[in-house]
Amino acid sequence: MRSLLLLICFLAASAVAAGENFPRGKLPEGVTPLAYRLDLRVVPDDTRFSGHVEIDIELKHEAQSIYLHGRDLNVSTALIVSANNRIPAKYTELDKLGTVRLDFERRVPSGKATLVFDYDAPFGDGPAGLYRIKVGDDWYSWTQFQAIDARAAFPSFDEPGYKTPFMVSLTTKPGLLALSNAPEAGAPTRVGDLVKHTFAPTKLLPTYLVAFVVGPFITVEGVAPPTAIRKEPLPLRIVATKNQAGKLDYALAETPRIVELLESYFGTPFPFPKLDQIASPVMGGAMENAGADIYDDDILLLDRGASTYQKQTFGMIVAHELAHQWFGDYVTPAWWDDLWLNESFANWMGYRIGNEWRPELNIGVNAIKEALTAMNTDALQVGRPIHQKITTNGEIDSAFDKITYGKGGQVVAMIADYLGDEKFKQGVRLHLQRHPYGSATSDEFFKALADAAQDSRVLKAMQGFVYQQGVPVIDLTRDANGYKAQQSRYSMLSGHRSQTQWIIPFCVRRGETRTCTLIDNLEKTIEAKGQGALVPNARGTGYYRYNLSAADWDALIALGGTLPAGEALAASDSLWAQFSTGKVSAPQLLKAARSFAVNADSNVAVHGGWKLAGWRERGWVTSKALPNYRQTINAIYGPRLAALKFDPRAGAHQRDTPDDQKLRQDLVALLAEEAHDASTRKTLDSAATAYLQGNADALDQAFYGIALSVHVQDGDLATTKAMYERALTSDNERFRGAALDAVGANQRIADTQWILSQFEDPRLRSTDKLELMATLMAEATTRDLAFDWLKANYDEFAKGAGIFAATFIPSLPQGYCSVEKAKEIDALLRSRVRQAGRGELAFDRMLENITVCGTLQKSKTAEIAAALQ
Repeated sequence: MRSLLLLICFLAASAVAAGENFPRGKLPEGVTPLAYRLDLRVVPDDTRFSGHVEIDIELKHEAQSIYLHGRDLNVSTALIVSANNRIPAKYTELDKLGTVRLDFERRVPSGKATLVFDYDAPFGDGPAGLYRIKVGDDWYSWTQFQAIDARAAFPSFDEPGYKTPFMVSLTTKPGLLALSNAPEAGAPTRVGDLVKHTFAPTKLLPTYLVAFVVGPFITVEGVAPPTAIRKEPLPLRIVATKNQAGKLDYALAETPRIVELLESYFGTPFPFPKLDQIASPVMGGAMENAGADIYDDDILLLDRGASTYQKQTFGMIVAHELAHQWFGDYVTPAWWDDLWLNESFANWMGYRIGNEWRPELNIGVNAIKEALTAMNTDALQVGRPIHQKITTNGEIDSAFDKITYGKGGQVVAMIADYLGDEKFKQGVRLHLQRHPYGSATSDEFFKALADAAQDSRVLKAMQGFVYQQGVPVIDLTRDANGYKAQQSRYSMLSGHRSQTQWIIPFCVRRGETRTCTLIDNLEKTIEAKGQGALVPNARGTGYYRYNLSAADWDALIALGGTLPAGEALAASDSLWAQFSTGKVSAPQLLKAARSFAVNADSNVAVHGGWKLAGWRERGWVTSKALPNYRQTINAIYGPRLAALKFDPRAGAHQRDTPDDQKLRQDLVALLAEEAHDASTRKTLDSAATAYLQGNADALDQAFYGIALSVHVQDGDLATTKAMYERALTSDNERFRGAALDAVGANQRIADTQWILSQFEDPRLRSTDKLELMATLMAEATTRDLAFDWLKANYDEFAKGAGIFAATFIPSLPQGYCSVEKAKEIDALLRSRVRQAGRGELAFDRMLENITVCGTLQKSKTAEIAAALQ
């Protein structure tokens, strides 16, 4: 009878929730949180955690019920203390994204009050909410609350515009490290068999920037020394799991310099009293929690053998996350519409400060590479502008994409370059001065820039790129006065262009002479002073593509080996983009790839090679043309690798410049994967075999990924099984990730069937499964098997997906290239994506990409085959 009554009550509550017109985005404005006191019991060995939470609030009006947030919390006590009266409340979760209604037993008067909750909840198994992971023999826990996952850890008003102080205490086992945003206030106190760690009150924070970490972590400690801006040393600590011993010193040594450079740019000291830099093996990215940044292990933890790629990633992402301490934490967006203020600016700062930190690593040019990738997404008809109106919780994750990071960062770079660095910096500082520890909107940021720059046209140019979707393309044709520039919206398919109009800061170069203007009409005549070939997008900071006459393209291609990196990448991207529209031919692209391959910059040298690889991956290279394709790759890139020389042993090329080391890594991958060069593959396989047999010096970590993949591909099912087991029993997180990637890249049906049967293995983390699935679906031979598994398991796979996975999972079938397949995927998965409540924009983009790919495949295959002959 009790079970039946519970079922009836559950169904009744579900019916009310389903029919109720409750807030699915912003909460009503009648309640304002003033302060939080979080007292949590966090023992990572357990499967659940518990908490006692008090939230001081102000009610604007008398209320019988209010809305707030909580997800999958088992609430045992819910009440409100008002005017010294304790009024019980009924706590009801209304939807899977965590909207909660709190119904009071009687009406509560307006004014100040305190909400009180006792509850318990399950730990997550991936980077969302409060999660735990077993590493070796120990359990550890971390938090990841951006964007709306704080509600999975404690009842809250989980919106960025609400900033309050937090008092946090964490009760756990003796001997475990416990940390949060603020410094610990005194020694831990005994609570039975456990101990309680109490932390000082935080500065004003939104819920998504709160963090706590508990476990048997190892640490190294130091300080960021005083600077001209900050008079006191800043306590600094690097935190990691036990298996990472020996890899914390690099971050400890290099973080202070990045902090110093950021303080110099912003003109204000680091805005929080301490800085913990924390590593997690499953983070998949990084998070700017105030005073307690959390990074994926591979981002933060480097050893002496770290590759250029690893050091570039460290510099850029650490600079990005620490820039957020000012731009995002100190000043926070008022709502998720203005997320771009955080991420676009921090992305630009990550590359800028990273480049200042270690100029020899050539980090800055990667900003242009990221922007060019974003253009492919922005060119789709389905999409969004940088500033996206967000009305529901399910739309928030879509804002964390290539448009916000790649496009937004490049738009910031373009405006800063055109406006001048000093004026732009003054605008940024003014914005921070106006909103200390507060929240701000896009319009308030634009006003600060306008007040500093005193140039309304430049600000209108920036607003045009922020508020409009799409990539401008500028067609340049010679006329009597110079060049006529016509702008339109770029589309991969001819006939799909719209008359969207931008104000475009446009710069060209001829010889040493750079000429800039604002293209503020659909058509405008521009000057191109100087002598020599026309180089549009001078310096490469512009967010646009262009097209030239055949003669001007030929003149520009001829400069491919000598162009500066930014201009060369912009030229190569525009050239390849015009191939899809039919304005550039396949032979021109091969000619460009050969010309750019001799460029001194590693990024430029291989840009055409990776574009050619895209032909093969999309199925545009037929089986008959494949041998010619492999010969072409070898002919273009083999001589460059031969000149550099290749020895896979650890440290064999450590005396080379960082850029040459990075170029070698790319060239080896091109020759092994795309050219299938027998000699290169044999060298890699031999090195991998020796390494797996115990010779740690046989394989440099720069070549872990490609060498282990070749070893698996040139082996058999037994090889795949052995690599899988080595991965899951390794205490080296970098090897573990590379080995699992190699398992996914096996390219054999039987191996893939076996791998999918292992997805119930408890040693596989949720992030491992996601990465394996992505790798399996990237390979044509294994894609269909993996897709069949995804269809059968989509709901479980998407359950609990955090910010880094919620929009990635719906995109997993993106390797297909067929109009018909797009329709099939839509019919099979649309309802499942909607049911998950997150990721539909990413799903629509994926379908359009598959459709466009299929359309272009029919028109390009024959041309490509002929060019490769």
